[in-house]
Amino acid sequence: MKIKSKTRKWTLAAGNKPGISRFLVGASLLALGVQARAADGITPEQWFEGGTNTYNNWIEFSGGGLMTSGNANQAQQGSQLQRGAFGGIQDLHYESEVAKKTTFTLDGHSIFDEHDYSVGVGLTKEDFYYGRFSFENFRTWDSGNAEFLPATGQAYSLPGDPLALDRGKITFEAGLTKPDLPQLIFKYTHAYRNGDESSTLWGPVHDLNTGNIYRVYPGILDIDEKSDTVQLDLTHHYKSVNYGVGASYQTGDINDANKLTYYYNEPVQERSTQQQNSSYDTLSTHAFAESWVKKNLYLSAGFLYADLRDTFGGSLVYGQDFGVAYSPTYPAIDYGYNKMNGGADEHQYVMTANLLSLPGKNWTVTPSIRVQKEDWNANSTGTGTLYDPISAQGYSQAFNSDSGREWIEVCERLDLRYTGLTNWVFNAGGQWTEEQGNYHENGGLTQVTFPPNTPIGQPPVQFATDDSSLLQKYYGNVRWYPVYRASLDAGGYYKLNTYNYNNTQDNTPDDLSTGNAYPGFLVYQGLQTIDGYARLTLHPWNRVTTVSRYEYQYSKIWTEPAAASGLAETDSSKLQSQIIGQNLNWTPLNWLGLQTGFNYVLSTTKTPASSYTQAVLNSQNNYWTVNFNSDFVFDDRTDLNIGYFYYRAADSQNSIVNGVPLGTDNEENSITATFTRRITKNLRWNLRYAFTRYNDYASAGQFSYDAHLVYTSLQYRF
Repeated sequence: MKIKSKTRKWTLAAGNKPGISRFLVGASLLALGVQARAADGITPEQWFEGGTNTYNNWIEFSGGGLMTSGNANQAQQGSQLQRGAFGGIQDLHYESEVAKKTTFTLDGHSIFDEHDYSVGVGLTKEDFYYGRFSFENFRTWDSGNAEFLPATGQAYSLPGDPLALDRGKITFEAGLTKPDLPQLIFKYTHAYRNGDESSTLWGPVHDLNTGNIYRVYPGILDIDEKSDTVQLDLTHHYKSVNYGVGASYQTGDINDANKLTYYYNEPVQERSTQQQNSSYDTLSTHAFAESWVKKNLYLSAGFLYADLRDTFGGSLVYGQDFGVAYSPTYPAIDYGYNKMNGGADEHQYVMTANLLSLPGKNWTVTPSIRVQKEDWNANSTGTGTLYDPISAQGYSQAFNSDSGREWIEVCERLDLRYTGLTNWVFNAGGQWTEEQGNYHENGGLTQVTFPPNTPIGQPPVQFATDDSSLLQKYYGNVRWYPVYRASLDAGGYYKLNTYNYNNTQDNTPDDLSTGNAYPGFLVYQGLQTIDGYARLTLHPWNRVTTVSRYEYQYSKIWTEPAAASGLAETDSSKLQSQIIGQNLNWTPLNWLGLQTGFNYVLSTTKTPASSYTQAVLNSQNNYWTVNFNSDFVFDDRTDLNIGYFYYRAADSQNSIVNGVPLGTDNEENSITATFTRRITKNLRWNLRYAFTRYNDYASAGQFSYDAHLVYTSLQYRF
């Protein structure tokens, strides 16, 4: 239900078919509109834009409100609007010539209570220079809902209002654009994210009927991030060569925290805060050149170097509230760590070359190559913590770690195009990527020793591997125009990725005796994907267009463990998906247009576990959608648009008695109606109503909602 201003389009696309009385009224109004337009001597486009003297400036005021019932937080997430009233300047544009060939521009909008605003000013002198400054901020909402336990009938959500996250950017850009001289562009950007959103980590609760523990309580990701970037680019054209060089420097600070609640609303309730702090700076340089070497050969090449330096710190602390200081006497329920700090350094080199070749009248051949090399290293120190309930005190153990990786990737690609057959277009190609590298890690969060010298936890990692991979992809597609009013597109691709790991050091046994075989457990993995599609476009009549689409995709992942495990290679998962789509556009009358569409997706993921136990079933991700849209034009000044959208997914599975249901099971119905009236040549009024009903059956309706949106705007052009 986002509100956006649109430029008027006089080509009808959709509409609601009226009865006989509406037809007569519409035809009469249309005739009156045509007479008025003829009397004015202007076209419909000119009427909307302000007559024969077109206005380039406008301001649009708007206001409205979102009213909800049911789960209000889920409604805000679905609509990305705040409950209650809102309003302000929806759109503003002003431009004026302040000197010869020099134009000043002002753009912006500001919506009260939505934290949605922007402003931009610019000054441009044609063929000489330009400068622009802009600031924007917008907010997104997250419901804070998590999971539902059927046995208790309880759905878990964060209390209070939905989580809110603000994103913003301040930008200044200036450039010299004088012809026949090098083009120089300077840009500064300050970007930020600040607020909260749901975390993918959920806290545990007890099922009071069975005593089982399920992770169903929502976690919070507290975000505080900012960065500053300075860019300088120079481009020029000399004879037949375009070339350029540039540099970029970025600094940033990340201060995020994962906040988890353990055993919410139970007698023993705890909270943990995992703080993640990082400061970094990146310097990168690049250069490129491109030219027609011959009349049928076009060559382009580029190079990039980047250096990243990062310092980081963090902690995982348990307490009665979030963000508390570490206390050795607090009865923490699990491992923690404190005073962690470290650093990392990464170097990256990228080289590319592309050749566009036209060997014949109907042939296009495009080979390309990309080489990328990376190397990085990192180290850290800190203190691991653990509480001993017997001695009622905490114990700590210092740890340190170092890790590093060297890696090179070579990617070759070949694209072919042939148009030598009448009414046919053929495309084919392939991509091959070879990767080789090595990786090692030593140390990390270690065991904590209780008196009398009893180590608790896993020993620190000692691991190294040499790895290689081969990624292959082959594709082909064809477009055919068999008759005047039809076209057929068909194609697909085949992808095969294989990964080999030669684990040269691993301090964890691979025979599964300790239950901790990772990280050196796998020696080989493969991924295979087969995809094919067909699309038929028909124009059986002048005012009718249909598009039919079908796509099939099959993917398989297989894994080979180390020989010591005694396990053979197995298919880890198989994914099969089908997409069926149908769209129809029909303009039965000059003032009436209809558009409708239907999409059906069938998707299943199978794993070996589902063959052995009903506790893990094959994953379903099936859903279907229906959409309808219409435009009804009463006259050159008055429109009515009506739309409808339906979504349904019924994939919920509750295979474990009293367990957590898996899969999506929800339904959405949305209706919109927009009335537009051009009051005068430079005044336009919009009135919109939208209704959404969302049913979440997986939560027994506890995350369901109804939402009503009423919105109006008035645009003045000058």
